[in-house]
Amino acid sequence: MLSPSPPNSPPSTSQKDDDDDNTPPVAEFGGENEQAPSTLTTTPTTSHPEESQPTMTTAASQLPLVLTTCLSANSESASHIRNNINASGGPEHKSIFLTRSQQINSTSSQNQNEVFITQPHSLPASPIPSPAPGQRQTPTPTPSINWVSENLVVVQNRANNCSPTNYISSSHASCSASASRANDTSTQDWQALKTGVRERNAAMCNNDLMADVTFVVSSSSSSPVTFPAHKYVLATGSSVFFAMFYGTLAEQGSQVVVPDVEPDAFLKMLKYLYADEIDLDEESVLPTLHVAKKYIIPHLAKSCVQYMEASLTARNACVLLCQSRIFDEPDLMQRCWEVIDAQAEMALNSEGFIDIDHSTLKEILSRETLNCKEFHVFEAAMAWATADCERQELQPTPDNLRIVLGGALQLIRVPTMDLVEFADGPAQVGIFSLQECHDMFLHFTASLKPKLAYPIVPRAGLKPQVCHRFQSSAYRSNQWRYRGRCDSIQFQVDRRIFIVGFGLYGSSTGATTYGVHIELKRQGRILAENNTEFFSDGSSNTFHVYFQQPVQIDPDIFYTASAILDGMELSYFGQEGMTDVAVSNVAFQFQCSSESTNGTGVQGGQIPELIFYGPTPTLSSSQNSPQFSQENNSGSSFAGIQGSSHSQ
Repeated sequence: MLSPSPPNSPPSTSQKDDDDDNTPPVAEFGGENEQAPSTLTTTPTTSHPEESQPTMTTAASQLPLVLTTCLSANSESASHIRNNINASGGPEHKSIFLTRSQQINSTSSQNQNEVFITQPHSLPASPIPSPAPGQRQTPTPTPSINWVSENLVVVQNRANNCSPTNYISSSHASCSASASRANDTSTQDWQALKTGVRERNAAMCNNDLMADVTFVVSSSSSSPVTFPAHKYVLATGSSVFFAMFYGTLAEQGSQVVVPDVEPDAFLKMLKYLYADEIDLDEESVLPTLHVAKKYIIPHLAKSCVQYMEASLTARNACVLLCQSRIFDEPDLMQRCWEVIDAQAEMALNSEGFIDIDHSTLKEILSRETLNCKEFHVFEAAMAWATADCERQELQPTPDNLRIVLGGALQLIRVPTMDLVEFADGPAQVGIFSLQECHDMFLHFTASLKPKLAYPIVPRAGLKPQVCHRFQSSAYRSNQWRYRGRCDSIQFQVDRRIFIVGFGLYGSSTGATTYGVHIELKRQGRILAENNTEFFSDGSSNTFHVYFQQPVQIDPDIFYTASAILDGMELSYFGQEGMTDVAVSNVAFQFQCSSESTNGTGVQGGQIPELIFYGPTPTLSSSQNSPQFSQENNSGSSFAGIQGSSHSQ
């Protein structure tokens, strides 16, 4: 961040004449009342005429392909078909003969004429030479094959449950019937329409054709759904399916009941196993991760985790944290902690927080780096307890709330609240005993404080970091005025961070107070804005202004930071700006913004600092993933850092 092949030549005339000499004889029979024999003697065609091949006698019912035709009742139709096939020029086409070339009685419409074909013992030589190594071969259309495809439709008896003899019918009627089929494998030549293995396998997914196993899939929230499948495909993609179908304790039946998987997720797994297709959304990603873990399909599980990491926000961080603990995904778990720590108030107030399990609740409440007031932690715990009472069909009385919380209640640092917050909130809920309330009031007011069963040390929170993009600052008597104009700059980072606010320059002519409107945009959409003010003491220090909540910044996307100041006309401004700035292990890149109407750009101007929470490497060898750095001073939180200033 920091920075078409030529066509193959046709076979020669002499080669074609040689092929004519090797043409196998036509098996013909007598008049219309004469029955075809039960066997057919064929003389195979070989690429070496001097080598004699044994005569092969094959029962008519065992021929690879036996065609029956209902042609118009005249001999010209049969001759016309033979002439078109013989005109193809290729030995593989000349070896196919319609043997019913005798006259067909036009008055005997009940008699169906049987047409037999002879096939070579070995594969015929192709009239098209093989391409040179590394050369891509362009398919050459064959006139006779095209003619047969357009005029004759071969219906495979296995796909249509017909008799062993396949049928040829009118192309128009059969094509209409095939087009009405929902399954694209119902046509006679569906294989020829697929350009690769993946496309052919995709056609077989959830398809009864050649299926040798059936899954009946359901869950507690869905009715059973049946999925046909093919053991070979499943076994090559999952060690669980391999053991199920080909292991020492393999399943003997053709039906498998799966009672604990969402049918939609099971279908997504099948699509991946058949054709490497991964189609995820917010509703299906967790069930799909469950089925990928159940059948040990690592790449599908990894794709699910990557999707969740990319869509991770404070709104779903608690739910994804709970799932990452269940599925043992440490990387996803760490990303969730980063979001929950930085945007704690938003995460605890999200709808998904009340759906987490009790162990995850205790993990969150014991978190030292939660970056919000303890009053919000208490309210979130009460909301979870109320929801859990409903799940257990209990009345949300104070006693029941305390019962469902259990040991999680002692993880709330109630003594670190303000006296007014405690008196207006926890003290009136009734969840604490009279003795506990008495001791806490004494803790807030008395010099000799009683011993409490709750932590009395505030959470450490997160330490904000600062990216400074100018190497120096200056002021001049006639430069950097405001008058309601916008100062703006664009930036991007190489990893997820959380913007807390901006550092701004103040007055160069004495102490004064500025009003300021700050905005953070992504592709023109406002992510956060705030109207606030700051006091400037007349020095070249930067003065920090903050958003109401930290804003998540995703990597490799440009964001726009803007500020409109209202106050003293003349101020300090930055100069010798840098395009690339590295802070800890986060790389920033800056570029000019078209929204800047007051002169701010990369080289100089306002908005000298971006204040953010970002990951920093930990010193512990047991932690491989990045951790957020902690504030050393007790009692620090997002609210506590506002109003500070920094010298340049």
